[in-house]
Order: sequence, then structure tokens, then C-alpha cells
Amino acid sequence: MKKAMLWTLAVLITLFVLVYQRVTGPTYPMRGKAVLSGTEIGFRLLRTHESTQDCEIRITAPSSGLEGYMEYKRYPTQDALTKVSMTRQGDDLVGHLPKQLSSGKLQYKVFVTSQGKEVSLSGEDPIIIRYKDPVPTWLLISHIIVIFIALLLTMRTGLEALKSKANPRKLAILTTIFLFLGGMILGPLMQLYAFGALWTGFPFGIDLTDNKTLVALIGWIIALIAGRGGKPARGWILGATVLTLIVFLIPHSVLGSELDYSEVENPQQTIAQLR
Repeated sequence: MKKAMLWTLAVLITLFVLVYQRVTGPTYPMRGKAVLSGTEIGFRLLRTHESTQDCEIRITAPSSGLEGYMEYKRYPTQDALTKVSMTRQGDDLVGHLPKQLSSGKLQYKVFVTSQGKEVSLSGEDPIIIRYKDPVPTWLLISHIIVIFIALLLTMRTGLEALKSKANPRKLAILTTIFLFLGGMILGPLMQLYAFGALWTGFPFGIDLTDNKTLVALIGWIIALIAGRGGKPARGWILGATVLTLIVFLIPHSVLGSELDYSEVENPQQTIAQLR
């Protein structure tokens, strides 16, 4: 198979994996439509927001007979639910969730009412939204680019390893370098800005994003060791490729940082952390 075709296939697989990870992750907005009193309601319920401002929740409810309200509380706590009315702005109903400290979470539901009927847009289960501090644009873009290259090289190296006479070692070295830069340098820096911690995976925590990156990197290091001396080690490289593919199919930000509200009950401590 020609190199151009292999690179094209690698790009397609990479795009599929990244899109799949994005849309299945717990930070991806919940989108959908509901119908109440013959009117279609379009919604996009946010599950992540910056800690610097209140989170605006806006749904499309064009009929003037439709009204809305939200119920929310800090998560996970035993707080009583707070109910706030949504206001109409043209065809939209708009409400606001209060800003939280970095890694703080709220659980909320959005209800639309009309003529004594009501519908919960998220069904029985509430939406969980997590707040984060702002991440510099340069860091965010750098991380995205480097992780894309790392995954692209992973797919391309694995395809190269399928060729019986090929030696994918050079590609494997590049894959390991970019995976290290994206997952072990830029990724932790992003987490430091967003949640105030460089590393929350093993052995310090259970952050699945950190842990899955570590597992993938270890897989590639083992493959490189197996190929020392210039050996192709195609079986080991295929194993590292499959391992990385599985890792990247795990939704992003699962078991991520979560604020313990019991530790910020002191008002002065809360004010200090809000900076």
C-alpha cells in the first residue's frame, strides 16, 4: 500500500477517534429536542464552564406560552435544591447557574412548562456541570495539535507495522516523543491552569485521563525497548497501537478533578480560592 494511502487512512482513523472521544465525554454539552404543547424546544445543556462567571443556559422555545425554570445544587452535597426562573429573550428562555470554584460542580435540571404541563429536558437524571479556571489559548492550541499528531503517528506506525518487510521503529520513536509532550507535559500544564494540579493520576489519584495517558506511554516505551538494536518489533508496536487506540476511545475527563465542598465551608477560605 502506498505511503499516501497509509497516511490518509491514518488521518481518517485519527479524526474518528478524536470526534468519538469528544462527543462521548462528560464535558460535551447535552443536545436534543423536546415537544411541549405542540412546540418544538431545542436545547444545549452545558456540562463545563469557566469559573470566572455565571453559566448561561439558553434554550430555544419560540412559543410565548412556554415558560421555564431550573433547579440546581452543588454536587455532590446534601444541599437543598435552588429553584430559579428563566427569562424570555425573543425566542429563547435564559437562566443562569452561579459560578463555582475551580473543579466545583453543580447538578441541575431545566424544566419547560405550558398550560399546567411540564417536561424535564434531561429526563430523570440531572446534568452535572464542572467549572474550571481559564486555560491560556496558546497552551490549549498547542495541546490539541500535539495530541492530534501523537494519535496520527500512532495510527500510522501501527499500519506500518502491518507490513511484513517494514521497520516502523523510527515512527515508533516519534510517536513516543509526541505522546510524551502532549500527554505528560502540555496536558498536566493545562490541568494546572484549569484545576490547580499538575497530576491527579496514579499514584496520587484516579483521574482517568492522566492514567490512560500513562498506560499508553508505558506501552510505547515497552515497544521501544523490545526493538532496541534496530529490531522492527512489529508485534510489540502493534500491541502499543491497539492499547493507545483503546485508551483514546475512553471518554475524556472521566473521573476528573472534583472539589470537596466540605473543605471550603469557611467563607474566608472560599473567598481566597476565588482569587
